[in-house]
Amino acid sequence: MSNLTTLFTFFITWWLVLFTTLPFGVKRVENPEDRMEVGAPEKPQLWLKMGITTAVSIVFTGILRVCMDAGIISLKDLALL
Repeated sequence: MSNLTTLFTFFITWWLVLFTTLPFGVKRVENPEDRMEVGAPEKPQLWLKMGITTAVSIVFTGILRVCMDAGIISLKDLALL
């Protein structure tokens, strides 16, 4: 697995994990003020979610890279999933 493939895998994984972690822990504002979006979360905790996303993506990309370098999985196998 080349470094460029690893980078692309990390990038795609990061975005997928981010969109799955965004809804966790979201609490709506009970009394929204004027001109405030009703669906906006009270405390979105984006830094925490981005940190979790990065950690999960690093672990997943690392496992995938080790498996591909060992010959357990190939890019053709991933294309068939």
